[in-house]
Amino acid sequence: MRTTTIGDGRTPGVPGNRTTGWTGSIAVAVVAVVSAGAALVLALRAGGALAVAIPGLPDPGPVTTWALPLVRLLADALATLAVGMLVTAAFLLPGDGPSVSPHGWLLLRRAGALSIGWAAAAAALIVLTVSDLLGLPPERLSTAAVVSFASSISQGRALLLQAGLALTVAVLARVGVSRRISAAAAVLALIAVTPPAFTGHAAGAGNHQIAVSSLVVHVLAASLWIGGLAALLMVRRSRHLADTASRYSRLALGCFTAVAVSGLINAAVRLGGVDQLWQSRYGWLVGGKLMALVILGAVGVAHRSRTLPALHAGRPGAFGRLAAGELVVFAATLGLSVALSRSPTPVATDPADADPLTELLGFPMPAAPTPGNLLGQPLPDLFFLIVTVAGAGAYLAGVRRLHRAGHPWPAARTASWLAGLLVLAASTGLGMARYAYVLFSAHMAQHMVLSMLVPILLVGGAPVTLALRALRRPADPQVRGARDWLLLALHSRPTKLLTHPLVALGIYAGSLFGLYFSDLLGALMRSHLGHLAMLVHFVASGYLLFWVLIGVDPGRPRIPHPVLVLIHLAAMMAHGFFGLVLMQTTTVIAPDWYTSVHPAWASSLLVDQKLGAGIAWAFGEIPAAIVMILLVRQWIRADQREQARLDRAADRAEATGEDDDLARYNAFLTAASQAGEDQHRRQRL
Repeated sequence: MRTTTIGDGRTPGVPGNRTTGWTGSIAVAVVAVVSAGAALVLALRAGGALAVAIPGLPDPGPVTTWALPLVRLLADALATLAVGMLVTAAFLLPGDGPSVSPHGWLLLRRAGALSIGWAAAAAALIVLTVSDLLGLPPERLSTAAVVSFASSISQGRALLLQAGLALTVAVLARVGVSRRISAAAAVLALIAVTPPAFTGHAAGAGNHQIAVSSLVVHVLAASLWIGGLAALLMVRRSRHLADTASRYSRLALGCFTAVAVSGLINAAVRLGGVDQLWQSRYGWLVGGKLMALVILGAVGVAHRSRTLPALHAGRPGAFGRLAAGELVVFAATLGLSVALSRSPTPVATDPADADPLTELLGFPMPAAPTPGNLLGQPLPDLFFLIVTVAGAGAYLAGVRRLHRAGHPWPAARTASWLAGLLVLAASTGLGMARYAYVLFSAHMAQHMVLSMLVPILLVGGAPVTLALRALRRPADPQVRGARDWLLLALHSRPTKLLTHPLVALGIYAGSLFGLYFSDLLGALMRSHLGHLAMLVHFVASGYLLFWVLIGVDPGRPRIPHPVLVLIHLAAMMAHGFFGLVLMQTTTVIAPDWYTSVHPAWASSLLVDQKLGAGIAWAFGEIPAAIVMILLVRQWIRADQREQARLDRAADRAEATGEDDDLARYNAFLTAASQAGEDQHRRQRL
């Protein structure tokens, strides 16, 4: 049995100079904790979150008043550290074959322990939040009140979900050393940090589409940025630190950009005006975060220009000192962020005279639809904007890299990909997105565009083929780059299952009936997370089906073209049958939602629903015909390639005097026919 070692041959978890390493780590941790706690307390007082209780109103008492932000800070810190350790172990550090490296093993074990604490903190937040909402000390709360909050209130469900996901991450981090499992744990940890973001300040404010999406991006980027730096400090004695830090530096640059952009957008939504930056207490705290961001950006520049070259030259001391100082600033920023989440904003999230419809939708009721209103009055969602910009930038960068290497890339594929992203951004960010919330017909039009037109255009761009050609392998063969992870994903069992034509067809067609002939649509429309998940599913299910049917990327199952034509015909029939059934339905779909948001200028719910059914029935004709033409074209080209192959084989056989496959096959048929005739003749005799 092999013993895994770290650095100088000691057992896992015991790096080279143990006393010095632990002493430095403890010192940095203590200073970071003091920094975070001090920033939290000062910001809570400055932001007005510790205002004196009003006589006559329920007061949860000092325990909840102080414990709630402190436990929130603890949960955020543990989550950030767990995310950074898992991402570093799975993606940044070199591995040991299919397993993580010894230092990666160390990070996995620590991440597992931190995730257990993270889950416990999230569970404690449920109790403290109930205490804060009801104005009762924790010891006076009933079990029924806590259970009801955790099971029926969105904020409670988010915390309960976070606790469950954190426990799952802890299990995955402890069950093995596989790089695949560690990657799954890292992705799950990133998902686990997001649920509270969907139910905080941003979810209760106007324009909550852009506010919530920007907050989610902000939280994810900050977790990667801070957690990755902390993980680097934990493995600073690894001989791979220089290369790992270089990979982290590229990640940190992207995180810095995402944190800055999303933070400015979120602050603009909550402040309501630039003047509130200095006229409100909340604005003072936002200004403090901006100053911290500038400091951290300057430190990042110093890392890239000075400490990274020093690391590669074998001088890690400067990196450790600068990274430790940066982590202390990060800790203070984290405390400031928690205080911001507890402080009242200039734009009230629950004003007394609020319009109930605006509170529900996140925007006022739009006027009657016109071409100008459908194309104007944008309702941007930061998630789809990031997907659009990042998708276009990455694709064009790949094309440019191929051209520089002297490899042409079809312009038609580039145009198809960019057109798909443009239609995606338009259908989720222009005026149509507003009307999709209040009109079933507009929602159905958006659904058809996202599930048929956008996927066909994106599939035509052959992004997987481009990625496999353009992505470079890391210099270290033990490091899995993006290309390696993409190949693993293409050949994984889940991909093989999902790309089976019947499975892809079932997901696409089944979701039509499952969404609209159940209570699912109304439930998804009531939350930004549910609505976002629904739109993503539209694109993903359509992309999966059309990738199987007409895609040219590697990784697709090799299916005869006649079978693909039959699958496409089945999809067309299912789509048409869905539209027909919807047109014959006399019951309003998602009545609770559409009754509460139905515009005064619109026709009746049932009339609008029948219009949406007509859109569903008629919209698919042109895209389906295009797909059929592409399928037949690919079929013809495949036959031509096969015939050309046979002709080349026959020419080679004629030139060499050897029989080719076709000649041998014809000889086999002739021999079989002659044997049959001989047997028949013997039977007659």
